[in-house]
Amino acid sequence: MAAPAALAAPVVNDAPHAKIGRWAALAARAATLPALLLVAGCSWFDWLPWVDGEEDDEEEDAPAPLVDFAAETDIERLWDERVGDGLGRKYMRLAPAVLADRVYAADAYGVVEARERFNGRRIWSAKVGEPDGPSAFKFWDRRDPAFLTGGVGAGEGLVLVGTTSGEVVALDAGDGDERWRAEVSSEVLARPAAAGGIVAVHTGDGRITALEADDGAMRWTFDTQVPVLTLRGTAAPVVRDGLVYAGFATGKIAAVRVEDGQPVWEQRVMLPEGRSELSRMVDVDSTPLVLGNVIFAVSFQGRLKAFRRSDGAPIWQQEASSFLDMAEGYGQVYVVADDDAVRAVDQLDAAIVWEQLGLRNRNLSPPLAFGNYVLVGDEEGYLHVLAQSDGRFLGRRKIDGDGLRSRMIVVDETVYLLSNGGQLNALAIRRRAS
Repeated sequence: MAAPAALAAPVVNDAPHAKIGRWAALAARAATLPALLLVAGCSWFDWLPWVDGEEDDEEEDAPAPLVDFAAETDIERLWDERVGDGLGRKYMRLAPAVLADRVYAADAYGVVEARERFNGRRIWSAKVGEPDGPSAFKFWDRRDPAFLTGGVGAGEGLVLVGTTSGEVVALDAGDGDERWRAEVSSEVLARPAAAGGIVAVHTGDGRITALEADDGAMRWTFDTQVPVLTLRGTAAPVVRDGLVYAGFATGKIAAVRVEDGQPVWEQRVMLPEGRSELSRMVDVDSTPLVLGNVIFAVSFQGRLKAFRRSDGAPIWQQEASSFLDMAEGYGQVYVVADDDAVRAVDQLDAAIVWEQLGLRNRNLSPPLAFGNYVLVGDEEGYLHVLAQSDGRFLGRRKIDGDGLRSRMIVVDETVYLLSNGGQLNALAIRRRAS
């Protein structure tokens, strides 16, 4: 499957249904065979033409092997520094954030740091809590005590993180001192967004909560229903022009007023379909992509849709299934599908401009687009550079053997990424001389 199985992370695709279908066909065609053979497993019947073997399934879901290509770019590491103890085993996606000349990053165990953007020198380090995990006297307890799940958000002079216990912690961006700490209704699975005098927080129970940026007091909450079965994740909210935009596990996207939390419009990205709760999962876990007068949203097992920002009217739609943030450039929207196919979709008419299948099932990070490039990382720690024009491979470098799964950011042509192992990297993409 396309995503790791840790902590009910987005691991669902059509494979379970395919296997059920094969068992049904097998039972119908082989009713005369002894029942003992039926319970022995599909491998007994691999020789039959209508039965796919387990090896076929494994090959279909296996990570695509890395292919050789003529590199056109070099990935130069400008600096790298370790931040805490990494992202742990709970499939955390903690991305760095930048304010002015500082880059902020956190680990999954409560360490938050500010570093100089140009050389990685540490400016301050803060601890926002202690892991509630196994003690030295419980050596048999192998649970990962990671608890920092939402971050890093930055804005309004604050650095923001959220926890599994439903706390939002605001640190002073200048010196790392704690400014305030607020309780919200559920665990915080996405980075908080700060703008317009508020901190917008999306919690696991489907609520958007607006906290006052000055002191963390609650201004309002916007509630949605949560389906029986959802992916373990939420879309980070976007605060823009007096509105908060967010996607939800119901398959909808909404625009809510910053002032009072009243909805301006609400639209469906995908309608749940199918008989099982599994097939009806249509979570919008990708952060809405706001570009001018248009907003783009994508759902799991659903669609990529473009909406008019003013009233939410649909503009176009394209079949897609993704739970990762999108990127944009060259008049295109870049989407990493749940099988790790990378696609470029025209922003005007939804046409698929190109598709790169060479990284399928490699558990990719969200894409980053800038200059002429689209960047994605994978679970083996490779950073891949694709061309925005046609999706061809331009460069590749292994960054960290622990893997790359968090969103990357770019400022002034420098890429900042935090590896699963906790290495904060500053990278430059250089085009090779012809």
